[in-house]
Amino acid sequence: MSRAFVNEDQASDQADQPVERQISEQPNYVTARGLTLLHERVAELNTLRSELLAQGEQADKQRLVETERDLRYFNAKVQSALVVAPAVSRDKVQIGSHVTFADESGQHHQVQLVGEDQAYAASGLINWGSPLGRALLGAEPGDEVVWRRPAGDQSIEIIAIEPEA
Repeated sequence: MSRAFVNEDQASDQADQPVERQISEQPNYVTARGLTLLHERVAELNTLRSELLAQGEQADKQRLVETERDLRYFNAKVQSALVVAPAVSRDKVQIGSHVTFADESGQHHQVQLVGEDQAYAASGLINWGSPLGRALLGAEPGDEVVWRRPAGDQSIEIIAIEPEA
C-alpha cells in the first residue's frame, strides 16, 4: 500500500527498515584493541536501544530500527572475531604491526595493520585485507613489494617494522 493512503498517526509509528550492514567474507582477524572496541560499540548500542525502548511511544522509531540493525551487525562481528596474537616481530609484518614504508617518490609513510572494523585510513589504521594491507603482510625490512591499487600498481619499500605498543 502506498504511504499516501496511510493515516499520518499510523505513518509516524512505522519506520523504514534500513538496509542490513553486510559482513565481509574475509576472516574477521582483530587485534586485542579491535575486539575491545567492538565490545564497547555493542555496549553503546545496547544502552541506546534501552533508552529508546524506555521512551515507549515517544521513541524515534527509525532510530530504534537502525540501532537494532547495528546491534545485529556488531554482535555478529564479535562472534566471528579471531583475535590475533600481539605483533611482536620487527622482522616480519603482522596484523598489529606498525610499518614504515617508502613510496616510489621516496616519501615515507607509517601505518598500522588492523582488522576491518578498526581501520581508519586517515589515522594510519589500515585493514589487513585491503590492497595495501595485503602488500605489507608478511614483508620484511628492505623488501620491495607491489601495492596493487585502482590508480595503478606502485612499488613500495619496507623501511621499518615496530611491534604493537
